[in-house]
Amino acid sequence: GLSEENIEYTEEAIRTTINDYTREAGVRNLDRELANLARKIARRYVEGEKDKAVLDADRVHELLGPVRYFRELTERTDRSGVAIGLAWTQVGGEILFVESSRMKGKGKITITGRLGDVMKESALAAMTWIRSNASALGIDEKLFEESDFHVHIPAGAIPKDGPSAGVTLTCSLVSLLTGIPVMPDLAMTGEVTLRGKVLPVGGVKEKVIAAKSAGIKRVLLPTKNEKDLVDVSQPVKDAMSFQFVDDIEGVLALAFGETIIKDAATSSSPEAVEDSPGDGSQITVVVTQDIDDNVDLPTA
Repeated sequence: GLSEENIEYTEEAIRTTINDYTREAGVRNLDRELANLARKIARRYVEGEKDKAVLDADRVHELLGPVRYFRELTERTDRSGVAIGLAWTQVGGEILFVESSRMKGKGKITITGRLGDVMKESALAAMTWIRSNASALGIDEKLFEESDFHVHIPAGAIPKDGPSAGVTLTCSLVSLLTGIPVMPDLAMTGEVTLRGKVLPVGGVKEKVIAAKSAGIKRVLLPTKNEKDLVDVSQPVKDAMSFQFVDDIEGVLALAFGETIIKDAATSSSPEAVEDSPGDGSQITVVVTQDIDDNVDLPTA
């Protein structure tokens, strides 16, 4: 029974309803919440309130109650050991914080946050690359023998899996070990190999939109994902800058705003392996099955 003379939805009100009260791929719940607002205003008219209801963010919060969904803030990266990744989910993209901590121990690595096997393997691969390039990064190799490490991805109730958190995990651990915070306006995605190569990932459109919604200004993507930006709307692309990388050295330079690799990393190069003396050490090769990056579970 309301008309434009009785109620007005401002853009701020609609965005607040979307961000704070809905989490979906479509607009069905948005339609329900806007109708819920209208019913509350209609009741107030019946009760005697005759002024036009102009809905802004504060009025939406007043009518719909406590915020149901909170978006993470980029201010959490003001300390070392934290990096922002991007995740694909069935209801759109999400930003993903990766936190690392170190304590006295014997080299044990604990990985938590309800992660799948693929993401756990990415964390181990990231640590292997860092250890093999510790001298080039200026990291004391004794730290790996005298410390235990804990890698955690918050929102533990949400299952997460997929290989594309590799660059984020690497940056989080390098930040922890060097004491240099990651640039706070940067989010990233990409898979990392043991040789430090950055491989392309899926869900780029959803991840970029999530970064835009969170207020992130720069997004780091694998070079081979540049073609996927054709699916991203022009207003979103105009509001952000995209940087493309082929290897982890480029990732670290952009993530820390400086070149922290002092010398060319050689310990993981083919030449270093061929020239090493044969000491009879056993080499264990673990073969894992690749999975599609866009799995049903939220994919980092």
